[in-house]
Amino acid sequence: MSDFAYPYTVNLLRVREKLRVEHSFDLLEKKIRFGGGQATFFCIDGFIKDAVFEKMLEYLSQLTEKQLRGTPDADTFVDAFATYIETETTDSLDTFLSMVLSGAVGMVAEGFQKAVLFDPRTYPSRAVEEPESDRLLRGPHEGFVETVIFNTALIRRRIRDPLLTMELFRIGTRSRTDVVVCYMAQSVDRRLLHILEDKLKNIRVPALSMGQESLRECLLPKQLWNPFPRFRYTERPDTAAACLYDGNIIVLVDGTPSAMIVPTGLFDFIQDINDYYFTPLVGTFFKFVRGFMFLLSLLFIPTWYVLSLHHTLIPEQYWFIFVNHPNGVSVYLQLMVSEFLIDMLRLASLNTPNVLSNSFSVIGALVLGEFGVSSGLFVHEVVMFMAFTSISNFVLPSYELGFSNKFCRMLLLTLTFLFDFWGYFAALVLIAVLICTTKTLDGYTYLYPLFPFNKDALVSALFRKRLHAQK
Repeated sequence: MSDFAYPYTVNLLRVREKLRVEHSFDLLEKKIRFGGGQATFFCIDGFIKDAVFEKMLEYLSQLTEKQLRGTPDADTFVDAFATYIETETTDSLDTFLSMVLSGAVGMVAEGFQKAVLFDPRTYPSRAVEEPESDRLLRGPHEGFVETVIFNTALIRRRIRDPLLTMELFRIGTRSRTDVVVCYMAQSVDRRLLHILEDKLKNIRVPALSMGQESLRECLLPKQLWNPFPRFRYTERPDTAAACLYDGNIIVLVDGTPSAMIVPTGLFDFIQDINDYYFTPLVGTFFKFVRGFMFLLSLLFIPTWYVLSLHHTLIPEQYWFIFVNHPNGVSVYLQLMVSEFLIDMLRLASLNTPNVLSNSFSVIGALVLGEFGVSSGLFVHEVVMFMAFTSISNFVLPSYELGFSNKFCRMLLLTLTFLFDFWGYFAALVLIAVLICTTKTLDGYTYLYPLFPFNKDALVSALFRKRLHAQK
């Protein structure tokens, strides 16, 4: 039975009670008469295109009773008189309320056992501009915004193929957040697609309060202590389009200006869109630099520390890299304090206004660097190597991978401090086991295409091929 199978006045009272129109100033209610009957429109102020809505009301108010005589129900009315292209009917009160609160215009009309939904909504949005964290030397300078329909349009602009599919899910029993799954029908991994769709359909949460992060925790509820990221993120529509061509799936969440890329393995993080706006030689060089800096940021400081405890193991001419003038603070403690100070500066920079950013950089460099060495808290070698490691983290295109490196590096340092060489090698084994046992969203190993071995995929991951040679 339809939720709108009651008399017009009863339907109107039920909708007004559910929407709590009298308690919210931005919930608008507009009554009109047309064709000898009456109807009431409900909408959210600020979400609709005023000019379009005004034209709709003007057209409907001019309909006569004679014209409406052959329209016994809402579906016939929509087919005959709804001039706006995005119009549908519904017999569900929950759907009606969800659409109105999302920005659509809902109409409850006398004599109709269904409600009519018009969708002339427009969301407040910032300009489409290049993202701060995903810049290019060449290529388009535009990025995703917080409105999901704008983001899907940016992708459609680059892929004019009917095989590009975009499925809509509404997640959250109260927020009803729009989540869009984008994929190319002929190249997507169907098994992964079914896994992702099933997970999305089975999510039972009140709201995705933190957007993509809330969705990630719903999709991977058991990833509590594993620091390695299993999603990549991009704010660039050209990157999203390239990933779709490669057979990946893009997940867009309304209210979030970035896209989630699945599946994601460890080798995916050495790739970046900059590689493909240069020649294959330069792009391959960028990939190797990125992979080398990943290993360096993870192993350089712990290896230097364990060798500083046993510097006789290397030739004497290289002893200059170790601490020549130790102070009363152990090197391990200096390294750990430096790790926390770097994170403190990073968090402080997020809350620093732009007009004070230059002053903040000077204060951070002088006070924590020069004065720290002058006071004897740090030695020069620790400050230099930690600064180098911190900079190397920014070579990686993923902040999440940088933090996973940090946690693994701290594990290496701590076990080395406690158990010397045995602790160092035990930490390496633990990290290797953690990486090998980490699974992607579709259940494959994190080290694919190295394990299981896939020669063509591994070559594509390590080397930048010519664009016309790629399948």
